[in-house]
Amino acid sequence: MNATTRWALVLLMAGLLAACAQPKRDLTEDERQAMEAAAAEADAAERARREADARGLGIDRDLQADPLDDPQSPLAERLVYFDFDRDTVRSEFIPMLEAHSRYLSQNPGAQLRLEGHTDERGTREYNLALGERRAQAVRRIMTLNGARDSQLDVVSYGEEMPVAFTQTEESWARNRRVELVYDVRR
Repeated sequence: MNATTRWALVLLMAGLLAACAQPKRDLTEDERQAMEAAAAEADAAERARREADARGLGIDRDLQADPLDDPQSPLAERLVYFDFDRDTVRSEFIPMLEAHSRYLSQNPGAQLRLEGHTDERGTREYNLALGERRAQAVRRIMTLNGARDSQLDVVSYGEEMPVAFTQTEESWARNRRVELVYDVRR
């Protein structure tokens, strides 16, 4: 097919399409108002979506973050400190342990490991037993406040995993602790 024939076919098709087209009619006032209202509504929805994206909310604006990750929550605290050679939980840690207990009771699939630690003073065997008693004391408080016993595991590291290494009272106090470690969150 040569170029002249192709152009003739293109013009013929364009003419046929133009002949089939319906004439444009003017919109009624009601139709025009309905179209303007629909356009305004679409613009408002698009503006709201862009504002939500700008705030970082995006499609997941209803997403609830895990309270364990909220630094303002008592669940962000996960250390219980002890006095020298004691396994009694100090009263200042009770509200935090109650909050963790509530979290565990509301999330039956969550698993928490209680890691008992001591400072370096005392024999290795004594410190392992003291770390165990400290973790068990935390466990008792948590089960009394709603956590299931099956959600709690106890481990004692004794003096083996210090966080402070100098031989001062301040360092020893930081090492006398039970750490709450979530193995499973939900």
